[in-house]
Amino acid sequence: MDPVKPAKSKSRGLNDQEKAERISRIDALVGGGKTLKDAVKEAGISDQTYYLWKKALAALPEAAAPVDDEFAEFIQLEEENRRLRKLLAEKLRAENADLRRRLGMK
Repeated sequence: MDPVKPAKSKSRGLNDQEKAERISRIDALVGGGKTLKDAVKEAGISDQTYYLWKKALAALPEAAAPVDDEFAEFIQLEEENRRLRKLLAEKLRAENADLRRRLGMK
């Protein structure tokens, strides 16, 4: 009598780079006018696999950026933060002045 073997998944054992290449190829086909269903079929995977791979690849951290790039990005984010705070403050001041005028406080 043969021992019962557990069912093995039919994974092709693709690495993350190969998965990313297929995802980008599918996205290019969809951008070219094909339907997602046709593009996924052409890539040889199912719709569900496409969405699972896309979600998994989005969660992967990108390659570690050099310290200089991280610092430059930090500086850029700080500048954007200052700009947005200034815009918010101006909007709140204008809104406050408008409310005071409506209430006859000024």
